[in-house]
Amino acid sequence: MPRTFPLTSLTLAAALALSTTPALAGSKSSDHGHSHSHDDHAHDHSQDDKAEAIYKGYFDDADIAPRPLSDWQGDWQSLYPYLKDGTLDPVMAHKAESGDKSAADYRAYYDTGYATDVDRITIAGDTVTFTSVRATLTGTYASDGYEILTYAKGNRGVRYTFAKTGGDADAPAYIQFSDHRIAPEPADHYHLYWGNDRAALLDEVTNWPTYYPAALSGAAIVAEMLAH
Repeated sequence: MPRTFPLTSLTLAAALALSTTPALAGSKSSDHGHSHSHDDHAHDHSQDDKAEAIYKGYFDDADIAPRPLSDWQGDWQSLYPYLKDGTLDPVMAHKAESGDKSAADYRAYYDTGYATDVDRITIAGDTVTFTSVRATLTGTYASDGYEILTYAKGNRGVRYTFAKTGGDADAPAYIQFSDHRIAPEPADHYHLYWGNDRAALLDEVTNWPTYYPAALSGAAIVAEMLAH
């Protein structure tokens, strides 16, 4: 089901604005001398391979660590409008070139996955603001741990959960982040699940509203998606 606010949600003032665009963390230190350059190069490949495996959902439990809400701080926009207006058509065509579906079938799949009326999410400190055409809702959230999920293909994911501690009554009681990372690191995009039943959210695997930095244009988002 597309994620929507209750029709009675007509609360709150303007959303908090934080124009931070998260960047990928982890540039390699240059402290090593030239005599170690080959070892460093091999180390880089090893680290890259591990990061790629984690991104695809293959990792050891020992690699998982708690993450703060600040990993997702910033101003974020939904991908759903870009799917609906055709901006993401090149991405769907690219997936069809090597995938097992047609571009139209991929578009239908993501139409279910990205569906949401929450076009903007702003995260500042412990405050999360959800903006749709019908309402702007704000809540404060604290970490409520994480869950490891195993998917049908055999790969896994980690859902980082935050529970509401205050704010609007209609703001969701729980939010869960999934961004292919399993330890503290700023997100460059994420899937977000929200609702009032923590356990039920963990069962949701077909609708995963997806958010990219609000500062990116549609063309820039397409370029990033094609690069993966």
